[in-house]
Amino acid sequence: MKVLVTGAAGFIGFHLAKKLLARGDEVVGLDNMNDYYDVSLKQARLSQLTDKPNFRFVKMDLADRQGIADLFKTEKFERVVNLAAQAGVRYSLTNPHSYIDSNIQGFMNILEGCRHNEVEHLVYASSSSVYGANTAMPFSVHDNVDHPVSLYAASKKANELMAHTYSHLYGLPTTGLRFFTVYGPWGRPDMALFLFTKAILAGEPIQVFNYGKMKRDFTYIDDIVEGVVRTLDKVAEPNPEWSGATPDPGTAAVPYRLYNIGNNQPVELMRMIETLESALGEKAEKQMLPIQPGDVPETYADVDALVGDVGFKPATSIEDGIASFVKWYREFYRFLKGSAR
Repeated sequence: MKVLVTGAAGFIGFHLAKKLLARGDEVVGLDNMNDYYDVSLKQARLSQLTDKPNFRFVKMDLADRQGIADLFKTEKFERVVNLAAQAGVRYSLTNPHSYIDSNIQGFMNILEGCRHNEVEHLVYASSSSVYGANTAMPFSVHDNVDHPVSLYAASKKANELMAHTYSHLYGLPTTGLRFFTVYGPWGRPDMALFLFTKAILAGEPIQVFNYGKMKRDFTYIDDIVEGVVRTLDKVAEPNPEWSGATPDPGTAAVPYRLYNIGNNQPVELMRMIETLESALGEKAEKQMLPIQPGDVPETYADVDALVGDVGFKPATSIEDGIASFVKWYREFYRFLKGSAR
């Protein structure tokens, strides 16, 4: 297939593009290469894709309405995976407008591109953040999610609503994927595992929020990508049993689906830190801090819908996943023990 992957220089987009290329798909990767985090890491990811014959890179911002329209018209993509977004919960407290530009305006441009160019299936990244103030565990796609606690989460919920509208009005098959705390090699430097690893190896204290009483459904990157590919291949269909009298938020009477992709076994933050310490062979100096605005104390994915529809359940253990990340980190940054460049 010919697939557009937006955010192709990003963590998930890079791994997804590699997987699609390996199975023979033609991939056009789009990214604006912004400096939200170290651009050299994005360039390093991209360098592993640009030498592949079936890959082409386009540097463009999702908010470029005419540029996106022209790209869709020229390329005639069969399927689209939208992973480009302004990420991060805490960053949304200080830079809210970037979330509207990328996550709302940008997604609008993607929807319009799909609508006008007969795209067979749009798969897009949502987030576990949409569960917000929900406390019923595990989080289910069949639960109402109308109480976000960060603008980032609100923008992702808005994407789900916008997608449903286009599925309803234009018959565009859309599938939203709520990712749960993705980690692994080539990960984002603003995520806890990356920050902790860098600090521990530099002999600096790590910031442990909510005094360590956090739980996260840490999900290894290979599991995330497998989930994306399987849902991309299964074009969203209407749910014939859907009823407006008792509406199911996870499906619809139109070709619209939502799935959680999470490890289905939340891990306490302190256990994650202990596992990281073991993998590094170093102890962390911990700075215990209160929970931050916009954070939620626990995430836990119900993946029954994913298992039922595409037959896949993430299963990589935190021990195996962190070991793989640490191996990559040491190699990529050429660490000598206990010192950072």
